[in-house]
Amino acid sequence: MGTKDLRIVLRDVGLLAPVVGVMALLSLPVAIIFREAYAIGPLVLTAVLSLVVGVLLYVPFRRAGETELKHGLIIAALGWFVAACIGAVPFYLISLQLPAGLVSPYSDIANAFFDSVSGFTTTGLTMSLRPELLPHTLQWWRSFTQWIGGVGIIVFVLTLLASNGASAANLYYAEGRGEKIHPSVASSLRTTWWIYSLYTAVGTFLLWGAGMPMWPALNHAMAALSTGGFSISSASIAGYPGIAVELSTVFLMLLGSISFVVHYSIMQKGVGMLWKNHQTRGFLLFALAWAIILFLSNLAAVPLEEAARLSYFQALSAATTTGFQTADLSNWTAAAKLILTGAMFVGATIGSTAGGLKAIRVSVLLRAAGWQMRRASSGPSEIVPFRLGGRSLPTEEADRLVNSAAAMMFLWLCSLVLGVIALVHVLPPSTNLVDIIFEVNSAQSTVGLSTGITQPGMPMAAKLILCFNMWVGRLEIIPVLMLLRGLIFVRD
Repeated sequence: MGTKDLRIVLRDVGLLAPVVGVMALLSLPVAIIFREAYAIGPLVLTAVLSLVVGVLLYVPFRRAGETELKHGLIIAALGWFVAACIGAVPFYLISLQLPAGLVSPYSDIANAFFDSVSGFTTTGLTMSLRPELLPHTLQWWRSFTQWIGGVGIIVFVLTLLASNGASAANLYYAEGRGEKIHPSVASSLRTTWWIYSLYTAVGTFLLWGAGMPMWPALNHAMAALSTGGFSISSASIAGYPGIAVELSTVFLMLLGSISFVVHYSIMQKGVGMLWKNHQTRGFLLFALAWAIILFLSNLAAVPLEEAARLSYFQALSAATTTGFQTADLSNWTAAAKLILTGAMFVGATIGSTAGGLKAIRVSVLLRAAGWQMRRASSGPSEIVPFRLGGRSLPTEEADRLVNSAAAMMFLWLCSLVLGVIALVHVLPPSTNLVDIIFEVNSAQSTVGLSTGITQPGMPMAAKLILCFNMWVGRLEIIPVLMLLRGLIFVRD
């Protein structure tokens, strides 16, 4: 990365840093309403810190030049890291200011950083084993980081700046937003936030009507639509019993796992667009398959009704990469954990708030396997079509699509394997390998389901390994590789 490139990257990261400050200022009413005066100072200090960081990075390089896609990828990786660092400040400082008798795990800066990364990446793994005991301001901050992270930090900045043009488009695509609702980036962003906010409001009242108190309903609606999974109950959704709560939560998780482009199409042309979109159709079929397979696996261990109720919720929580729990997964069989691991690995749809490898890539590779077999058994001059979404793709386009999906699958598996190997070496030897694979996959697919490995007492190295996998998974690996490459190959 040359000096000119570095200036462009630092300038745009300077635009991203104040996002956390804006979030802190928007969180002040929560501290005031719940009379948590000790939280006001840390929130204001966070706002000042983020503004200072932004000014120091932006002002010296404000005329650096236009942002290209190669810059956008590095900016996305570095910007998310900077946001997570600043986002840890409220966790840490509010915890230091707690009145006597109140305890928070975030008085350890490593725990504060972990939950900040988990929040912004919409993962949901947490160092807080008793979130119901946290101050309302910290409960809100956890939910708010996930809600903003669900759409994306860069998307939030571009919305605030009403940005358009080539630079805005490159930053938009660098954050993994491959689809636009409208031709204009700015109008696409406005529509995205309008849909997201509307669903959050509707989801809050839906959960409230299902039996949740209003405050938990707001926090869980934000976590469900961002497919984040932070709960303000140590029992997660199981802390709010009732089939109405479960079904409402599943509905919101599914909404969050579907592309905003599809949501807009549904609003314009009706719910039939849900099934007409091949990506959404493939994801829903995958989710249904995971639920059935998990049910059959659990049926051997628990009664029929319990197996059905636990299986459908946990399978959909994993497939949508949300991470809410209605069961203690540490007691589940190895087979059930591996099924959930598969659901988390595949994930949901591109253009949604969900994580994972993405169902469309897995669908493409499955179709490619059959396509390659048909090509191998056909004549040398015979053209074998590759069909996707009801249309036949030209061979050259099909090859590019398959190669792209295969490359992402390879990188995803490499990152996952490295994370597992690293975690094996820092956890106690007695830790179950299936649990380690489950936990690393949960982090990288930004899910948040846990078998109990993630907790405040885990080694510092283990926390950092999971943070890295969360970061890599949310950005889909390429931006992080570009950043590492830029740091290694610095030139004048």
